Amino acid sequence: MMFKRYIGIDYSGADTADKRLKGLQVFEASEDMFPGRVAPPLAERIGAVNWTRREIAEWLIEIATQGDLFIAGIDHAFSLPWSYFKRHNINASWDEFLEDFVTHWPSHHPNTTVESLREDNPRTGKSDEYRLTDRWTSSAKSIFQFDVQGQVAKSTHAGIPWLHHIRKETGGRIHFWPFDGWDIAEGKSIIVEVYPSIFRRRYSTEDLTGDERDAYAVARWLRDTDRNGFLPQYFNPPLTSNEKDLARIEGWIFGIN
Repeated sequence: MMFKRYIGIDYSGADTADKRLKGLQVFEASEDMFPGRVAPPLAERIGAVNWTRREIAEWLIEIATQGDLFIAGIDHAFSLPWSYFKRHNINASWDEFLEDFVTHWPSHHPNTTVESLREDNPRTGKSDEYRLTDRWTSSAKSIFQFDVQGQVAKSTHAGIPWLHHIRKETGGRIHFWPFDGWDIAEGKSIIVEVYPSIFRRRYSTEDLTGDERDAYAVARWLRDTDRNGFLPQYFNPPLTSNEKDLARIEGWIFGIN
């Protein structure tokens, strides 16, 4: 098997980065164990039940230094449509995009919400703008489509600054797929974008909440797919050269082939 730990994270962009949210759920599996819910680090000491976005980022940074290889799937987009890059003169570089994004959407700052940053913010787009990977699904919402059921806009705008933080703090220990390449270097852990809807109905999880089910399904699918030897095929989806170049900028939903 390629990894030791399989992590599914159902994300939420509500409130601030330090607010404990029911919508933030983390499940982890191993080769020999089905996914179980991971409690936040301070759970026992302060009685915390739910995670904060800051805690999830710091936890991923911590386990990246522990040696066991992991793959973590996070339920929000890692980049924006190419139209956004062109509109704001951002060169074809995900790292340049991250630097630009945290300047205009500093949702990781204390006491800051995505909602507060939306007001009169010119760095946004229209609800009919999609990435290539979004168009390869039947139901993915536009990253700019706020205030609708099943939106990914808020969680994306809250989550991308934490990807930037993790990337800076881990010093190359983590491969952010596909931005760091389609093929995975040996000895690196991986963080990928996921869309739980494509896995959710495969598993019986009646005793879990909706957010818990999504995190469970991601961790379970990653683990089962690796156990069955099929995980490598998902790192190189059947795209043309031009499509792969575009996806290296816009990102790609892991599991969409």
